[in-house]
Amino acid sequence: MKIKDIELANVSRYRGELMGAAMLFIILFHVPLARSNEFFGLRRCGNVGVDMFLFLSGIGLWFSWVKNPDVWKFYKRRLLRIYPAWLVMASLFYMQRFDWTNGNYIDLIGDITINWDFWLHDELTFWYIPAIMMLYLWAPPYMKLIQKHPIYRWLPVLMILWCIWVQWIGPLHQAVGHIEIFWSRVPIFFIGINCGELVRRETKIDGAGIWMVLILFIATFSSCFYLEQMTHGRFPLFVERMIYIPFTITLILMLNRIFRRTPKWFNRFCAFFGALSLEAYLIHDHFVMTYITPYHLGYWPTALLTIVITIPLAWLLQKILKLVVRI
Repeated sequence: MKIKDIELANVSRYRGELMGAAMLFIILFHVPLARSNEFFGLRRCGNVGVDMFLFLSGIGLWFSWVKNPDVWKFYKRRLLRIYPAWLVMASLFYMQRFDWTNGNYIDLIGDITINWDFWLHDELTFWYIPAIMMLYLWAPPYMKLIQKHPIYRWLPVLMILWCIWVQWIGPLHQAVGHIEIFWSRVPIFFIGINCGELVRRETKIDGAGIWMVLILFIATFSSCFYLEQMTHGRFPLFVERMIYIPFTITLILMLNRIFRRTPKWFNRFCAFFGALSLEAYLIHDHFVMTYITPYHLGYWPTALLTIVITIPLAWLLQKILKLVVRI
């Protein structure tokens, strides 16, 4: 019996479901779990949800760019999608913690507007938002470049080399090593842009290739699980995030196979959650989970309750912003 071809168009077809799955992985990653727990490594692997977001975002940007390669419209659309939600939630977060008598007002404004303490001191509250906005800033020049000179699609290899330099070349590490969490996610974003044309052209891979995908998935997933379960904290994190690159791509291809077979209601739920992923990211950790964790309900009840509360709040935030801003 011939194995059905791997249809890369499914990455676009199930993009909403994949974004929803990525958000679920991130929530499961953020739920506290004891280092001694046998599922600690598995829970840590949920961090790959960030890389899934970046890869899928890169593909989505390529689709948008090919339809309308207008730089300013590109920036305006991304800014209107991300910045209003960020501004609301960042204001709520930082202002309630601010010392209005003796606090540094310039620092407050910097955190609310661009989360500058992430860039300056690796302050990780909402770090993904300033990171993705920086990547959006670089995306149009990169897409212009690879359209004109396709050989530059190999630049992600240099980006991986940069991560190695930042980790082990002293002056670079001292200057910019504090934002390793950003540098190690740059390659997967631009690889996503590179893959956008393959997805757009509905490229197919011989069905026998699924065995290679499966081998790579098992190899990378088991590597990440072992590193986190057995040696967490004893290796540079960028090393694992380089493993995340093939892990992310093969995981997405495996999930596509699953979404082809899951019930429609399940797919609709994942796609619905995926459409709320930005708002859910901003809300779930610092506005929901932080108030549930002190009750020590256990890992799965905490995760489930966080998801149940986050979804309507994220939906409400999105609806309010759509009334105020034309997204």
